[in-house]
Amino acid sequence: MKNVTDSFLSLVHWPSAGSFGFNTDILATNPINLSVVLGVLIFFGKGVLSDLLDNRKQRILNTIRNSEKLREGAIEQLEKARARLRKVEIEADQFRVNGYSEIEREKVNLINSTYKTLEQLENYKNETIHFEQQRASNQVRQRVFQQALQGALGTLNGCLNNELHLRTINANIGILGAMKEITD
Repeated sequence: MKNVTDSFLSLVHWPSAGSFGFNTDILATNPINLSVVLGVLIFFGKGVLSDLLDNRKQRILNTIRNSEKLREGAIEQLEKARARLRKVEIEADQFRVNGYSEIEREKVNLINSTYKTLEQLENYKNETIHFEQQRASNQVRQRVFQQALQGALGTLNGCLNNELHLRTINANIGILGAMKEITD
């Protein structure tokens, strides 16, 4: 803190102009340097600063003009888009009306097609039932025939004795022998 006070005191006492040297006290030289730099900047920079501000002002004005032109173009495009939207809405209403009538036609066609398909399925069902009835009938006939055949074989086996059995075999051998002589 003492250095700060000494630096301000040294500002009050200017040394005599007889000697030239560097002042190494930073706090004492900064305010002087800053005031000199600010003075030079204000004197020489006033024109540059006003030119910079004028250029900035012109750019801002040009940007505003361009924005206005773009806004007008956007408004025109918006109006065109609204006109196209109205046209499309009218066409959509026409398509909707046409679509409803087309849907009704398709609905009637689908119902008719479904009825035809149902009739065909009913016919297929009836044919299948008839076929299954015939098959079941044939199976019953075959079982009855097999049972009758088994019953007949059982009766024949019960009635046949050895002598009758030998005579049947000899008769069949004779028939086969006669057939052999005919073929030779």
